[in-house]
Amino acid sequence: MNKFRPFLTLILLLSFAIAAAQVKVSGHVIDSKTKKPVANADVVLPNAGVFTTTNTDGSFYLESSENDAVIQVTANGYEFFETDLPSNVNYKFQIALNSESGVSADTPVQLENVNLSGKQKKYKKKKENPAYAILQKVWENKRKNGLKSVPQYEYQEYEKLQFDLNNVDSTLTKNKMFKDMEFIFEKIDTSDVTGKTFLPLFINESIYKVYGRNKPDRRERKDLIANKNSGFEDNEIVIQTLKNLYKDYDIYDNRLNFFNINFVSPIARDGFAIYDYELTDTISIDGIDCYRIKYFPKRASEHTFKGDFYVTSTGYAIKEIAMQSTKSINVNFVRDIFVSHQFEIVNDSVFYPKKDYVILDMSLLNKKDDSKGMFARRTVNYQDFDFNIPHPDEFYNSRNYDPYLSGAFEKNDSYWDTARPEILSKNEAGIYEMLDSLQQVPRYQRIVKGVEILGSGYWNVAKAIDIGDLYSSFGYNKVEGFRLRAGARTFFTSNDMWRLSFYTAYGFRDHQFKYGAEARFMFSKYNRFQFGIGTKRDIEQLGVQLTSSDGIMTRSFASSSIISQGENDKLSHINKTNVYLSIDPLKNFTIRLDGNYQTTRSADPLLFNMNYLWNGYEDDNTIDTNVSLSLIARPGAKFSRYGIDRYEHSTNAPSIMLRYTKGFTGLFNSQFNYDKIQFLYTQPILVGSYGRSVIVFEAGKTFGTVPLPMLSVIPGNESYGQTPGTFAQLNYYEFVTDAYSSLILDHHFNGWILGKIPLIKKLKLREVGFIRAAWGDISDKNIEINRSDVEYFAPKDKIYYEYGFGIENIGIGNFRPIRVDFNWRGNYLDLPDARRFGVTVGLDFSF
Repeated sequence: MNKFRPFLTLILLLSFAIAAAQVKVSGHVIDSKTKKPVANADVVLPNAGVFTTTNTDGSFYLESSENDAVIQVTANGYEFFETDLPSNVNYKFQIALNSESGVSADTPVQLENVNLSGKQKKYKKKKENPAYAILQKVWENKRKNGLKSVPQYEYQEYEKLQFDLNNVDSTLTKNKMFKDMEFIFEKIDTSDVTGKTFLPLFINESIYKVYGRNKPDRRERKDLIANKNSGFEDNEIVIQTLKNLYKDYDIYDNRLNFFNINFVSPIARDGFAIYDYELTDTISIDGIDCYRIKYFPKRASEHTFKGDFYVTSTGYAIKEIAMQSTKSINVNFVRDIFVSHQFEIVNDSVFYPKKDYVILDMSLLNKKDDSKGMFARRTVNYQDFDFNIPHPDEFYNSRNYDPYLSGAFEKNDSYWDTARPEILSKNEAGIYEMLDSLQQVPRYQRIVKGVEILGSGYWNVAKAIDIGDLYSSFGYNKVEGFRLRAGARTFFTSNDMWRLSFYTAYGFRDHQFKYGAEARFMFSKYNRFQFGIGTKRDIEQLGVQLTSSDGIMTRSFASSSIISQGENDKLSHINKTNVYLSIDPLKNFTIRLDGNYQTTRSADPLLFNMNYLWNGYEDDNTIDTNVSLSLIARPGAKFSRYGIDRYEHSTNAPSIMLRYTKGFTGLFNSQFNYDKIQFLYTQPILVGSYGRSVIVFEAGKTFGTVPLPMLSVIPGNESYGQTPGTFAQLNYYEFVTDAYSSLILDHHFNGWILGKIPLIKKLKLREVGFIRAAWGDISDKNIEINRSDVEYFAPKDKIYYEYGFGIENIGIGNFRPIRVDFNWRGNYLDLPDARRFGVTVGLDFSF
């Protein structure tokens, strides 16, 4: 629940003021005759050595801590412009450029050490552009990160993460909601990138010692040496969420991952099909002569950047690069992206990172420039490289290091004053004191509690007791009728090493109480060794998952679907007890052993019959005692917290599970002896500029003769809601198998098609294509014992498939969570009650 506490401040504390920098200029550059905006013009404060490039709407912002009374503008096809600034602070400053007449295309214009040409030549072929010749050399001499080419390495990394609120007017600061919290508005500052005023709210500083090797195999260990943050109760979730916004990438790659969306790199080999490039001048950086190349996208609606980069004149390596997203970026909640990378060039083939800086301008409601939002910043400095110290294999096991025991969170201010490579601003340094004071304000605490309830679904009624999940309180199905549920759990902190959970439910049609209870304990946060025991008695919809979860507290969507395409009457009454042990012997690799005892019968025999033949008699109740061993791998997954419940962040990490289940006859009156093996593989994949695919493959086989509850039902979906892993056009129990394989492929084009269609592209809609296929078989012995209402049928002779397309990103402003799918059934159309076509609706709050 407390994971939502940090985000409260990101929404509530909004302010407006003007900070005291020496020079601030914002405005627009336009054509003096047509009055149209001039994009990609260079705007320079020459004496301060500061410049920027105008946006597609001609807007710009410049800020300098040094005095400069002159502003200069250079743009392709226009005369050089220079004028005096009327004051140090100039907002809404409009500059009108005259079309070039008196300046020759070959006449250079001197801006201190910068040499800009007066006019860009229009090139019919990319090979005529001198920037193309330079980029060819960059591609030919593609650099490698030196950290990947040496036998071993180590270095120190300083990381600063920040959240700031921006674009806040004075009316909000006077809102009664901020009574007793007015002191927060004393920390106003102005962004030197966007010119927006902002209030620093969260800061986290970390110093890491990184050790790595490349031979004989690649290993890396990252030790947290020191950490200081702004005092929220659950900083870890904020820190990891911030970090997850910034994906690791190589600037030389053709595509760069932001928010799990591929953006075209300015250094991409196909860049000339996406960008226009302009070789503008040469400049010395760190004593190295570099070519400056400006770039801007040919089509603003694509996932691209504008900016410039510097290429060394001798080795053709990227020395520095600046990237800023276009105004029409089709990413929810993100108004602007600004990225800066600096590199140390070691030799003709190797570079090292020097400094990274990323700022995300994020908005809550819409993307208007003056709408309320936040800055998410990340600054990383790399230093103290050493390549001469080898370490044994065991050294690279990160579990050997505990930052809590090493004192990483106890460093004093004197340590930080000397350890920081950059001095904090006055307002950044004041965040620590401000937030400590804010935590003591009762009004703030009440607002925090309300946001936590809405975000987590749990209401904290005592120091260690949560009531919920509140979002599961109501439901409906044909057996129970209206269903009311209440639950509770223990909750001391988000890193609790143990947790108790309980719920009870009542159906107003069957007049029956249901319940579930579970206790889980974790004995080590390093290998996550756990023990759990739980039991439940409830009504559930079986057959909606091929690889089912062993959780006690979970319940399938179909059991309480409000709006269904079918009758929703094939429900089962289950009585289940589960005991488990699990351990992570390796990072992101889990071994889990489960023992299960479960009885299953029809929830209402008048509506649904699950009978089977056993020892010559027809029975309506199954008793199953089994043990299962699961191997689960999540390579590359990222988690927050170390307690019994972790928070997993969105990544492109695959999920692989192999499970073996053994059923025992006679153990606790169990009736069936069987073996089952199952495999599950899930993989998200970024496909160039064409979007993101999600592949789910499952396969399994049951050996032995068993009734319906132990067989594998190809999961159908009779609701109008979208549920991952199910087949939208299949009814419940339509295909029953003891051997199966299925493949589901969803591809999110991220507007690659609709974003190119005039008028429609303004709606920011995105297209989805999908196909789902399943094969299965059922043995004669399993068919022979069946006495249920379900006629066993498996898609053996031909693979069942369904397909369709969807429109997602439907909504208003930044809130576009709605996805509508149009599903067609590909075959088996002659089966009773086969649904040829259907529409389903889902929600997705991703970027």
